Amino acid sequence: MRKLLLATAMALVAAQMAQAEGELQLFNWGNYTSPELLAKFEAETGIKVTVTDYDSNDTALAKIEAGGHGFDLVVPSANYIPIFRDKGLIAELDLSRLANHGNIAPEWQDVDWDPGRKFSVPWQWGSTGIAVNTSVYKGDVNTSSVFLEVPEELKGKINVVPEMNDIVNLAIFYVGGDACTEDTEVLKKARDVLLAAKPDWIAMDYGATERLSNNDWAASVNWNGSTMRARLANPDVVYGYPKEGYPLFMDSVAILSDAKNVDEAYKFIDFIMVPENAAMISAFARYANGIAGSDAFMPEDMKTAPEVVTPEEHKAAGRFLPTCSARAQEYLTAIWTELQK
Repeated sequence: MRKLLLATAMALVAAQMAQAEGELQLFNWGNYTSPELLAKFEAETGIKVTVTDYDSNDTALAKIEAGGHGFDLVVPSANYIPIFRDKGLIAELDLSRLANHGNIAPEWQDVDWDPGRKFSVPWQWGSTGIAVNTSVYKGDVNTSSVFLEVPEELKGKINVVPEMNDIVNLAIFYVGGDACTEDTEVLKKARDVLLAAKPDWIAMDYGATERLSNNDWAASVNWNGSTMRARLANPDVVYGYPKEGYPLFMDSVAILSDAKNVDEAYKFIDFIMVPENAAMISAFARYANGIAGSDAFMPEDMKTAPEVVTPEEHKAAGRFLPTCSARAQEYLTAIWTELQK
């Protein structure tokens, strides 16, 4: 009987400890969170992280705005951080609780979209370009004409990722405009070129990594890290940097204003700013991160990968997307809505 009582007591203590260790709800882009990182975090802290995926900034924003989501952390792109902040959806960080905040690399410490890094910390950064299977298409890959004036070899074989700001702004760049333009003539040209191209696309889908890897698709507008992962599985895949202009992005982690697991959220944010841990994030998804000292822990194949280390001749065409004015955002949304029909 004493053994039974002792076992019961020990089980109750274990259950109480597990409850005390806590949990965390992370709302993040799909196929973007390292399982090894989560396992290490749980082993060190006892906090279990549940990840829910989304496929675009607008999807994430709409879900958070609707309320009742239950998430603690979100990972918006740079141009969406001000939107989340101004709508009161993310909380200002208590930097005294983030011992590793100084590990943010100097170039990412005081950024236009989050001065002083008061609301967010870096997750990963990269670019949006063109992924092509060279066994199918041997033409120039460094141009948005690959998806806006689809070559014969790629018709019905090219995907476009469902991220409004990337896709519409690639079209705006292609017709000679600037990101977030309010110039209706430029916007009309961008809309027209997108609508004319759409019949030649096979899909507007998020899953480019796998479908480029297994030859389901011959090309895709895609992100650089996803394309590197596809190339490692399928050496025929290459990444192109559109000479007309292409978006750069940095996704950053922020605590939601209505987060329930705030202490756990701070522990996670501080954890991912440890260089070795930041490198684990990059090793999985294959994007650069914004943490100083992480390079020493990065996989060797990332240090020279053309998808990660932008060739010098293509750097000038990369542009961080600003946060659009309300009017410009309305124009982009109208184009995107028409494109979805």
